[in-house]
Amino acid sequence: MKNSFFLFFFLFCVLTACGQDADHKKKHDIPITKSDTYGYELVVPDLNIPWGMDFMPDGSFLITEKSGELIRYKNGQKTLIKGAPEVYARGQGGMLDVRLSPNYASDKSLYITYSSTEGDAKGGHTALMKATLEGDQLTNKKVLYKATPNTTKGQHWGSRIVFDNNNHVYFTIGERGERDVNPQDITRDGGKVYRLNLDGSIPKDNPFVDQADAKEAIWSYGHRNPQGMDINANTGDIWVHEHGPRGGDEINLIKKGANYGWPVITYGINYSGTEITDERKKEGMEQPVYYWLPSIAPSGMAFVNGDKYPDLAGNLLVGSLKFQYLEADYLENGKVTKREKLLDGLGRIRDVNEAPDGFIYVSVEGKGIVKLITK
Repeated sequence: MKNSFFLFFFLFCVLTACGQDADHKKKHDIPITKSDTYGYELVVPDLNIPWGMDFMPDGSFLITEKSGELIRYKNGQKTLIKGAPEVYARGQGGMLDVRLSPNYASDKSLYITYSSTEGDAKGGHTALMKATLEGDQLTNKKVLYKATPNTTKGQHWGSRIVFDNNNHVYFTIGERGERDVNPQDITRDGGKVYRLNLDGSIPKDNPFVDQADAKEAIWSYGHRNPQGMDINANTGDIWVHEHGPRGGDEINLIKKGANYGWPVITYGINYSGTEITDERKKEGMEQPVYYWLPSIAPSGMAFVNGDKYPDLAGNLLVGSLKFQYLEADYLENGKVTKREKLLDGLGRIRDVNEAPDGFIYVSVEGKGIVKLITK
């Protein structure tokens, strides 16, 4: 009798948990539709893995190739920028994101994230560099932040860069394959969103500046591998997406000092099919705005702020490496309410960016950079 009671109690708990997970999945799993409204125009051909891009005032493109090159493209010509930092091109690491300074008109500065070997230990970790672009040469190079410790692991470097309107630079670093060590520990780098002043100094109002041994540049933690980040121009909020494991890719609204849970809570499982944790929610840990089941392997993300695409205005665009399409995520009250597949079969998308003129550009492995157009 006693054994029967415990068996009944065990089955009740399992079925209740499964029911809760199924209910949450039902609420979150929005079917994706396909749109034929949009096409593309190839504007920068013959790129291998164009990881990041930004737009120069003269209309030229600044492009990172993951292998280690920084390229300027104008009038059909590619020019290699000299003096780019050396990269530790291993696994997912290499030359990552590039962004013009918000004060580029006066300071001619660029911000670059890349896999750096700086330090005594073997391997590398993600770094943020500021440099001046003089002609086709980088000068006045300064490493503003270098994560530690180095590791020879090849996964989860991050990394994206954005700026707010108060002279802060934000950048992401993945947990470097150390999921049980780095993301939940604010005394260690990795699995974090960081915030610095534009000169690399620590803002006095960062959340952990008064906490012993904490990495004072941290803005939020508990992340896995954020490879998409943008600021909602209407609200000023920072949004990030990141790779989950098998399932559980997330879109997160970033808050000061917040913990996003990895790997204590997750909607994903191990690639082998085994469970990482049975916890999906926990007090003190943020829930995602949206998560994908199955994973789409997101890379690159941009809000549509301009008026070139009226149907997409105010919504979010995300690239898919796995399924090779551009996804439009339509938002209502900060929640994803509709998903739409654009440019289906385009290729493995690395970056999505809105140019100053309001057009959307997408970088694609083995193809180049394309412009989103209305058919």
